[in-house]
Amino acid sequence: MSGQATALDHAGIVGPDLASLAAAWTRLGFQVTPLARHESGRTGNHCIMLDGSYLELVATLPGGTSATLARFLARHAGIHILALRIDDEDAALARLARAGFAGLSASRTDRPLDDSDPAGPRVGFILVTPPDPPEGRVHLIRHKTPGAMWQPRFLAHPNQVITLAAVTLVVEQPAVTAAWLSRVAGRPVVVDGDGLALDLGAQRLRILPPAGTGPHPALPWISGLTLRTSDANQALGTILSERAIPHRQDGPAIIIRQDDVMLRFEPGAP
Repeated sequence: MSGQATALDHAGIVGPDLASLAAAWTRLGFQVTPLARHESGRTGNHCIMLDGSYLELVATLPGGTSATLARFLARHAGIHILALRIDDEDAALARLARAGFAGLSASRTDRPLDDSDPAGPRVGFILVTPPDPPEGRVHLIRHKTPGAMWQPRFLAHPNQVITLAAVTLVVEQPAVTAAWLSRVAGRPVVVDGDGLALDLGAQRLRILPPAGTGPHPALPWISGLTLRTSDANQALGTILSERAIPHRQDGPAIIIRQDDVMLRFEPGAP
């Protein structure tokens, strides 16, 4: 195998309080997985499982600390983690070494799916992590237990979101960021409107200059997610109206700002 990234596996959204973070995304019509405690015990997550990818909501747990999450939050709450899927960590390490990333190794992690059920199903991952870019952290990931995470019960969202189509980054020098991401992923960069994009097949990492992107926190900024719904945004529109959640239309798309995350909901194939 080539060791190149095959898909956008997940985006990690960091907040100061996990319960509040989960409640905010539940209010938008997402179903979240049970609380899971990371191996360190200091941090935890809830996930929003989608077709072939997911969103990870991450924070320290009561009594826990994390220098990494604190560093992310000092910039802003929001997306700070990107994970690109690989099929072969050994091939990925060899490819990365050829691309100038020397001395990397694969780490293995394993934890219960549900913190309240330590004897229940477990999930495992293999991660290859290059040095952190200014935006946060980028992993290459291989899932050891995909069936435990992508369960049908986790994939049914009241807002009818089904897929993650793109993640957008706003940076001062798109060509520099795109070149770094291309080296990490082993995938080509293509022109994308006024910016560039890392081509991941059915998904894209879009890399845009700040002009025209509106108010933003300190750059670089992993600014937003493009998500697709199965019902032309009908269920989402009802949820937003009933819960008086501010939003705007952009043609058939719905735009929401959740803290420092711009969410674009587009109609997708049912």
